[in-house]
Amino acid sequence: MTSLFATTPLKVGIAGLGAIGKSLAGLLDKGVPGLRLYAVAVRDASKYAEFIDGLSVRPVTTDFEGLARDCDIVIECAPAELVSAIATPALKAGRKVVVLSSGALLSQMHLLDLAKECGGQILVPTGALIGLDAVTAAAEGTIHSVTMTTRKPVKGLLGAPYLARHNISIEDISEPMKVFSGSAREAALGFPANLNVAVALSLAGIGPDRTRLDIWADPALKRNTHTIVVDADSASFSMTIENIPSENPKTGRITALSVLTLLKKICSPLRVGS
Repeated sequence: MTSLFATTPLKVGIAGLGAIGKSLAGLLDKGVPGLRLYAVAVRDASKYAEFIDGLSVRPVTTDFEGLARDCDIVIECAPAELVSAIATPALKAGRKVVVLSSGALLSQMHLLDLAKECGGQILVPTGALIGLDAVTAAAEGTIHSVTMTTRKPVKGLLGAPYLARHNISIEDISEPMKVFSGSAREAALGFPANLNVAVALSLAGIGPDRTRLDIWADPALKRNTHTIVVDADSASFSMTIENIPSENPKTGRITALSVLTLLKKICSPLRVGS
């Protein structure tokens, strides 16, 4: 009888070696059953030569087309504006594409059509949020409302386009300051490097226009904090998570671990959670 799970490790390719890309590469390099870090794609390979050479098994350095050609799974760990360039060739090749910059999907919905047409798949990891399983389950019934309150250290929000566009200065605040209130779609546009978690929540539940979000800058905080409240016909629940930032203050350390968990589920004979 042929096993459902491949005996040959799946080749994993990482696009981008920022804080999350490096962390994920290191985790995969330690050895994960059924998975192999095969390739990385970066703009300037020489910039990351020391890191790449320091891995126990040196991955191939290539471009986005090379990832699509040679890897079974392509992981986007790059700026949001590169999502289409990374995902398009991979989906055309029928690959699985893990998208961390999920906010970019709201303006790139043609990628879903491409995945359907070519047999590829877009995977959005849980990332910095707990409880997405509960939200997706509730969405099988009727969800009445989803609200999310995000509180971040000041440095985690600096440079956001929404702040610049509305002349909101947070550098010298001494007390918590609400800087945004609106939909997840609006937040994704205004805070493209900060609020992918809100987009993941909206895609799991009632969509980016009905998912409501408040964002606070808090100079006293050391961790990114998200509180979600869901009211549905099947359950009402709330959840709060405090994420420890990675070396990139806009992203939590748990993000890379979430991606690793997703990858393990792809090739594991036991999957816990939907």
